[in-house]
Amino acid sequence: MKKWSRHLLAAGALALGMSAAHADDNNTLYFYNWTEYVPPGLLEQFTKETGIKVIYSTYESNETMYAKLKTYKDGAYDLVVPSTYYVDKMRKEGMIQKIDKSKLSNFSNLDPDMLNKPFDPNNDYSIPYIWGATAIGVNCDAVDPKSVTSWADLWKPEYKGSLLLTDDAREVFQMALRKLGYSGNTTDPKEIEAAYNELKKLMPNVAAFNSDNPANPYMEGEVNLGMIWNGSAFVARQAGTPIDVVWPKEGGIFWMDSLAIPANAKNKEGALKLINFLLRPDVAKQVAETIGYPTPNLAARKLLSPEIANDKTLYPDAETIKNGEWQNDVGAASSIYEEYYQKLKAGR
Repeated sequence: MKKWSRHLLAAGALALGMSAAHADDNNTLYFYNWTEYVPPGLLEQFTKETGIKVIYSTYESNETMYAKLKTYKDGAYDLVVPSTYYVDKMRKEGMIQKIDKSKLSNFSNLDPDMLNKPFDPNNDYSIPYIWGATAIGVNCDAVDPKSVTSWADLWKPEYKGSLLLTDDAREVFQMALRKLGYSGNTTDPKEIEAAYNELKKLMPNVAAFNSDNPANPYMEGEVNLGMIWNGSAFVARQAGTPIDVVWPKEGGIFWMDSLAIPANAKNKEGALKLINFLLRPDVAKQVAETIGYPTPNLAARKLLSPEIANDKTLYPDAETIKNGEWQNDVGAASSIYEEYYQKLKAGR
């Protein structure tokens, strides 16, 4: 969900360039994706197998991708990768088309628990690519992970000046809303205001907002506790950082980046072929290993090393996932979240 730059590994993704003119043939495919979201050489492999040339370009946020699709109404892209609630938003606005899953022979490789989420019931418009979650990160050298069980623990006065929050309005407010017993997807202005007031009480504990590399302040010893993306925590731990992930009792914040075909795509058949290619177990395994985040592809997970496949930071159990909440589109309420978020940060 690179509305934040969430990837720690330098994947060396190809930048094949974006042409202003879209070729009207089935041998060229325009793929618009997150930075560092495709392993080196993977698209060449697809071209070698299918004869379809991929023109690949990248973005750093859902907002950028959304605006570009709104601007280019002549079918500039054939495949995009929106995050959780942007799938919801874009399907409601008619920006992405229904996917013919009968042409995806590898769809059955996906984990059933990762399908049919509220942002796209029945996966009519999107196919899971990578997923992750936000939970509580703990510097084990400074804080006993067993002493932390809840989002509410972050408000304790002993953590003054030692917390990290991700720099994202929806995530920060979702944490506070869950603490108060509300849905993190609420559109009720009174509930959003209540979360804002709760977050104001938290601010003395906050040392930093970071979404460029949220694990880095933990790695540098600048923070001891706070929000963390599970993939970031896993990669940091692999690098020797004494960091643990606690799944709060109120539930973690779950997101998914999914493959979707723009409504005006000119090479729908090529897009379906690339989606099916990316759903292959060997290919999905490469993607997961490169990015450092969990794959929704159950067949691919079986190919991963036990160290990765059995890691509860990357792959929490079913009960933890069930207890969490997936982000949905909040429509016009997004401006309310953003307004309160800017007030919150300005008042620090």
